[in-house]
Amino acid sequence: MHGAKTRTIIRNVLIMTMKEGDRPFRGDIVLEGSRIASVGPSVTSQHPGDEIISGEGMAAMPGLINAHQHSPMTLLRAFSDDLKLMDWLERKMFPAEARMTEEDIYWGAQLAMAEMIRSGTTAFADMYIHMEQIATAVAETGMRASLARGLALAEDDGGKRLAEGWDLIERWSGQANGRITTMLDPHSPYLCPPEPLKELIGEAGRKRIPIHIHLAETVEETAIIRERYGKTPTEYLHDLGLFDEAHVLLAHAVHLSASDIRLLRGMRGGAAHNPVSNAKLGCGIAPVAALMEQGVAVGIGTDGAGSATTLDMFAEIRAAAWLQKLAAQDPTALPAGRALRMATAGSARLLGIDSEVGTLEAGKKADLLLIDLRQPHLQPLHDPEAVIAYAAAGGDVDSVFVDGVPLMRSRRLLTIDEEKLLAEAAVRAARIVEGV
Repeated sequence: MHGAKTRTIIRNVLIMTMKEGDRPFRGDIVLEGSRIASVGPSVTSQHPGDEIISGEGMAAMPGLINAHQHSPMTLLRAFSDDLKLMDWLERKMFPAEARMTEEDIYWGAQLAMAEMIRSGTTAFADMYIHMEQIATAVAETGMRASLARGLALAEDDGGKRLAEGWDLIERWSGQANGRITTMLDPHSPYLCPPEPLKELIGEAGRKRIPIHIHLAETVEETAIIRERYGKTPTEYLHDLGLFDEAHVLLAHAVHLSASDIRLLRGMRGGAAHNPVSNAKLGCGIAPVAALMEQGVAVGIGTDGAGSATTLDMFAEIRAAAWLQKLAAQDPTALPAGRALRMATAGSARLLGIDSEVGTLEAGKKADLLLIDLRQPHLQPLHDPEAVIAYAAAGGDVDSVFVDGVPLMRSRRLLTIDEEKLLAEAAVRAARIVEGV
């Protein structure tokens, strides 16, 4: 009856589908092959060969989706904290990154993936260098990812980086059983002059390639673009046609005026909110509520561990809600359920994979996590969404599945040799930062 497909039944679990309007309920989730076969009340019949997982004391929700990060920067975690952004970049990050080898990139990315899986993240959007190493790590660890090669179009390198960006798309899009998708990554308005950026936007539109770009992260960026072009960064990108046809993932989007936000209305894609990194670097608070009011999709990301320190998406969910409430001086701003949906269905939309993941429903890919609720800080369970949004942490995640394949069970990683990884990461990180 099932052929080569295997069935896993997660029985009697608290289900949080993350579909708009759904409330948590207790029931069964049936995984068949790489997809969710059913989600519903606890009446699922068992067949010979089925694997049964008890959901007693557990909550199930879609895998968290990190909508913006730089995974190899785990090797630079807490290396240069408490500095202003430009000092952080120019005095510490750039010199250290220049010393990273391709193998360093691979191990740094794998370290990030181990941390992400352990804290319930199943998919992420990444932009960096030596992306083929990151793609290899994604394929090996079983995660899902949208990958882009970082492009500083202001620097004349004879087209080498751009060629690497297109090569990544041609070689890796759809690989790892479809778990890898790709984008183009013109780094930011201040590193991408008008002519090459307009040319890239046009080519991306013709080939229907999504674009991942930093936008308005700092007041300094806004001042630079105003001085060069007499526009805001958003106006600059808008006038170059970025939002005409392309699916666009905007990272940060902190410093947006009301007119900027109106320019984004109707855009394909949306904005990745990175509250921990933005707060820690003193960048500001993104206007999440105003973006949503204009119909702009908003997801959540961590940024790299070099700035955020942690890749725990539960920390980001909590920070996103708290900062919006604080900025608005309104405790009803960004409620718990909406913050959770931003980190699941919202981020899935930004990555362009919302038809496959982001909610728990029949037919979608079996990307999900189980949270162990049997802990003092998660009890009593008056409101499951509020408890998980405001009190849960990555360490509360018990199990993680991607494409129906378990990547972690009972807190044990199944696709990563954690002991070897930690040893490699320690040696490589020490060499990279020595003398910087």
